[in-house]
Amino acid sequence: MIMQRTVLISVTLALAAVVGSALAAPVNYKTPDEVAAFKPGPNLEVVQGNCTACHSSDYINTQPPMKDKKAFWQAEVTKMIKVYGAPIDDADVGKIVDYLSATY
Repeated sequence: MIMQRTVLISVTLALAAVVGSALAAPVNYKTPDEVAAFKPGPNLEVVQGNCTACHSSDYINTQPPMKDKKAFWQAEVTKMIKVYGAPIDDADVGKIVDYLSATY
């Protein structure tokens, strides 16, 4: 009796999962157009290849002005890696920091 009830519950749950996934509609959205572009400079391709995987150039362009740019950008790139899991190679970190601190 317990075995039959367990099988019946399992079949019911499996059927509900199949029906639910069949009825789920895909989500469609359009990302906004960018209003800023990365500034030209050394290592631009490294920045584009790493940073735009998660956010636009608009995001970088809106960062506040700071006195110690290199320290700020080093902290930001480190945060992107350690907190948000950005897959940035160690060899690219310095290039990204140099580019950002020289151009923003």
